[in-house]
Amino acid sequence: MKVVTANEMRQIDQQTIHGIGIPGTVLMENAGGAVVAAIQKHFSECRRVAVVVGKGNNGGDGLVVARKLSLAGLSVKVILVSPPHEFTGDALINLQIAQNLNLPIAQALSPPDLEQLQPQISQHDLIVDAILGTGLRGAVRGFVASVIACINDSSAPIVAIDLPSGLQADTGAIEGACVNANYTVTIGLPKRGLLIHPGADTTGTLEIADIGFPPKVVESLMVRVNWTRSGDAFKLIPPRCRNSHKGTYGRVFVAAASAGMTGAATLTSQAAYRVGAGLVTVGIPKSLNPILEAKLTEVMTLPLCETNVTTLALDAGSQILEFVEKTESILAIGPGLSQHPETVSLVHNLIRKSERPIVLDADGLNALAKSTKLLSNLPPQTVLTPHPGEMARLIGGTVSEVEGDRIGIAQQFAQGHDITLVLKGAPTVIASGNGTVWINSTGNSGMATGGMGDVLTGVITGLMAQQSSSLNAAILGVYLHGLAADIAAESIGVHGLMAGDVLDALPNAIQKCLGSRLGLT
Repeated sequence: MKVVTANEMRQIDQQTIHGIGIPGTVLMENAGGAVVAAIQKHFSECRRVAVVVGKGNNGGDGLVVARKLSLAGLSVKVILVSPPHEFTGDALINLQIAQNLNLPIAQALSPPDLEQLQPQISQHDLIVDAILGTGLRGAVRGFVASVIACINDSSAPIVAIDLPSGLQADTGAIEGACVNANYTVTIGLPKRGLLIHPGADTTGTLEIADIGFPPKVVESLMVRVNWTRSGDAFKLIPPRCRNSHKGTYGRVFVAAASAGMTGAATLTSQAAYRVGAGLVTVGIPKSLNPILEAKLTEVMTLPLCETNVTTLALDAGSQILEFVEKTESILAIGPGLSQHPETVSLVHNLIRKSERPIVLDADGLNALAKSTKLLSNLPPQTVLTPHPGEMARLIGGTVSEVEGDRIGIAQQFAQGHDITLVLKGAPTVIASGNGTVWINSTGNSGMATGGMGDVLTGVITGLMAQQSSSLNAAILGVYLHGLAADIAAESIGVHGLMAGDVLDALPNAIQKCLGSRLGLT
């Protein structure tokens, strides 16, 4: 599903009205109808509704909602936060209709008005936020901020139209007052700010309302940002056929582990199997081989040259390259490797000399950050999977800079180096060398624990081994990784969720993804 900026949504709206000829009043009517349908479905017990209305198109949508709910027999009160003479266009038309129908309309234009109305607002079962839309510029302060505070202080559930008032549509930033919605019905397509924190925290449950924008109008804009949903993931799952064998589904080689970090190698290699890879080998410092032999049953091990502190030595590079070239393996580098200087040099050599695709994570990324000129040496179909701290080191910036523009930074970096980038976080953003970006829709707070990234590295590598492109493997891998965490959390909750729980739930995640598309779950 496409994800738009405020400007892209505005262009879609204008092309639909002026290019296609669908009147704005029709689109506004459809938008209001969609919000009413959501209210009737999810808040049917609410019979007294306050609709708080601004002067723009968002307010016009709210006036349609007020009219339709009133005609459906609900007790509705419209509260204007702008004087009637400031309404224009389609919003004015719908204000005049509401006046002609004698809907109860009050005005909150000053602190005394608000003080008088506040007890009335608190008596309603539901509040509809129709104050500010995608046209917001800057922070919400002053009197409108007081109105928003009044809404938030109410005990009634809040339904926001398009996006919560005060939220920056493009970035998810909250620079002043912002409505804390329980439910948001966004119009046409999701806006970036609804999916990116902190905006996602104010959105509540998100519903996308199709109000009749023609697909060809959306396609003409060539929107580059997408939201991964179950239907997108379903299309990317590698096929399985009866007439196959382990070689059919590819090979993975994981270069990982150091003293005290054998768990990372274990999680990564097992995750590759859990998503369907045919053969998995983990290369580890030779002293750790007995430990990995005991931990792993299905995964093969390759003991490698080591340093005197039990990390992979520079001489291990020739062994690794020979193995991956001979077996045509996808190479995962990084989980638990350590930042020992000789191990860092090993990673640099592997990057320079490997002709096989690489998935680079953890200490593999830390090694790359020490010599970013090697970004030009990465083989085709390479995937980098940094968390914000690792991303900051790669760009020579700060974590706050990364978090402040997750989409833009990921997109620019992936394009600039022609790689697939998985910027982990909430939400994880996947960016490709061709400029497309995917925002993931699965996952939960239980994933904020050690080992989750190791599982993800194995998932992506395992999917690439099955002939998935690096981009498709990243999109699907991130989605399945989060979905597995959601499945695990259903039974044990998010407190105490561990990477091993996600690892075990991966096959169920694939089945759920397939079943939901086929109508089986």
